[in-house]
Amino acid sequence: MRALKKQLIYNLALFLFSSLLSVLPAIAASDLEAQEGFARARAKSLQKETDHTAHENHLDKSMEFHGVFYGYLPCNDCDGVKTTLSLQQKNNYLLVTQPAKESSREYYERGKYSWDDENRTVVLTPKKAGTGTRRYQIENEGTLIQLNDVGIRMDDYVLQRSDTYKSREVHIH
Repeated sequence: MRALKKQLIYNLALFLFSSLLSVLPAIAASDLEAQEGFARARAKSLQKETDHTAHENHLDKSMEFHGVFYGYLPCNDCDGVKTTLSLQQKNNYLLVTQPAKESSREYYERGKYSWDDENRTVVLTPKKAGTGTRRYQIENEGTLIQLNDVGIRMDDYVLQRSDTYKSREVHIH
């Protein structure tokens, strides 16, 4: 019985060892393939004159036009309105306004924005019914100018992108 048990253990060890030896070339080959793939990727990333325009697909320009815009807009019954417009991902926006009055509170408006490439405008459509859409003409990458209901520029209603604006703080005197 002992001899049979010893023979069984020997056969099992031999079987495991031989199956391990058959797997080693496959592991070595896959490791070599991975190293070659990494070398190709590294060489490609180091190329300085790679043209990425072939794989860029910007069908929706609004996906490129994100940011926070600030401005101090005119007001009929106050000294002005501190305005912050945040154009966020997935075409969401947040508009925060605060009139320059004593103990005035901030007003928030959320909604969706769309991009009109032909007219170079951004159209804000609020979530709440009853408030109308707002349109801004894109003067350049850092400046938005609000348009009135008939599409005429209101030159005093200008918002500047935060990275081009000198200071986020608007001092009310």
